[in-house]
Amino acid sequence: MSPFFPALAARSDRPALRFGDRALTHAELAAAAGSLAARIAGARRVAVWATPTLDTAVGVVAALLAGVPVVPVNPRSGERELAHVVADSAPTRVVAGQDAVLPPALAALERLDALGPSPLPALPPAGPGAGLPPEPSPESPALIVYTSGTTGPPKGAVLPRRAVAATLDALEDAWQWTADDVLVHALPLFHVHGLILGILGPLRRGGSVRHLGLFDIEGVARELSSGATMFFGVPTMYHRIAEAVTDDPGLAGALAGARLLVSGSAALPVRDHRRIAAATGRRVIERYGMTETLMNTSVRADGEPRAGTVGLPLRGVELRLVDESGDPIEAYDGETAGEIQVRGPNLFTEYLNRPDATEAAFTEGWFRTGDMAIRDPDGYVRIVGRKATDLIKSGGYKIGAGEIENVLLDHPGVREAAVTGEPDPDLGERIIAWIVPAHPGSPPSAQELADHVAAQLAAHKRPRTVRYLDALPRNDMGKIMKRALHA
Repeated sequence: MSPFFPALAARSDRPALRFGDRALTHAELAAAAGSLAARIAGARRVAVWATPTLDTAVGVVAALLAGVPVVPVNPRSGERELAHVVADSAPTRVVAGQDAVLPPALAALERLDALGPSPLPALPPAGPGAGLPPEPSPESPALIVYTSGTTGPPKGAVLPRRAVAATLDALEDAWQWTADDVLVHALPLFHVHGLILGILGPLRRGGSVRHLGLFDIEGVARELSSGATMFFGVPTMYHRIAEAVTDDPGLAGALAGARLLVSGSAALPVRDHRRIAAATGRRVIERYGMTETLMNTSVRADGEPRAGTVGLPLRGVELRLVDESGDPIEAYDGETAGEIQVRGPNLFTEYLNRPDATEAAFTEGWFRTGDMAIRDPDGYVRIVGRKATDLIKSGGYKIGAGEIENVLLDHPGVREAAVTGEPDPDLGERIIAWIVPAHPGSPPSAQELADHVAAQLAAHKRPRTVRYLDALPRNDMGKIMKRALHA
């Protein structure tokens, strides 16, 4: 069975991980993670206190080498959420940095330090892979990642090694990802984007990753100007880059020299796409995935980087749109919206301890994503929002909030925008626009914004009510929390 991390098995002396002034080659990572894996072996599950540090990366790799399911724990979790995650996943050990102060829910577990102060243990000088545990079954659980709970406590999505490998190998194809790529990112390490794509992705390819710890525009520019070839970010990061790049030649040059700029976890506004492209000549590409499915689609590195789309299904992924009756939508007309359903080797196996939720999530082998999309005639997918919060039924029309948001963000008087629906006795639902003005002292009027949308889309898609805010509520990944708007 081929190793999950070929460069670790081969003990490559190429750089693997760098966090600030702490760095490891693939060979050094094999030694550190291999030693820790021996101590993890036999555990039922292991929690990793997922700070944005080298310790987290080593802890996760060690658990994968040991074949022990790893539960990445968000260090910013509240007391109740953390207690639920620990009770639900029942880890027997926790891996953390030597100086980390753990909360009571984790402090009761047997603690293992990811990296101690002593020199790294040496692997025996035998052939490739010697000193590392045997490769576990592809169907064995690799990670249990907890989804954000919107209607109840978070659910633990059990991700098998097969799903992680399938996604990363499909992205190798779509992004032409090689061992020569050097990734820079500053994403948290307790979720799919930051941990699986941002850490495990480069390690599986035999390349390297430079993690900034915290997002910093100067850090991104510095790393892209000194050998990094790729940047992974979320829309909030790219928005800040878009605002700075026009007046920062150094940043513009650094981005122009990147091989690949990838945005994910939420839709990147078309306006920010345009500003970055105009300043750098480099277009940001988007991909679409979620905890339960890992990655489903992406704009290809050798394809058309069309703003506002998440590209085509990845290799091995089947994707369809269905209407409210569950019937497949055959039309690729750029207009007909339906719920995305997917199936393929990238899917999770179950929600831990929740057979009811697992069963409800599937229909005849297809996973119900809850995301709404349209497909262009050439198959490109455009996400228009969540079925629960972003599909607005107004005056007999089904309207995706996302397309209205993009048009609102094109207005020079709008800095941020979110669109939701509210009950209306006449229309069924009326469209509400939540606006952060570019100039708080002189915001665009509600009528001006309604006319702007009606001129770009259609009259029935114009907002009926506009509410002005100082900022939109967002989670750790920069996603707008629309339920909080109404609350």
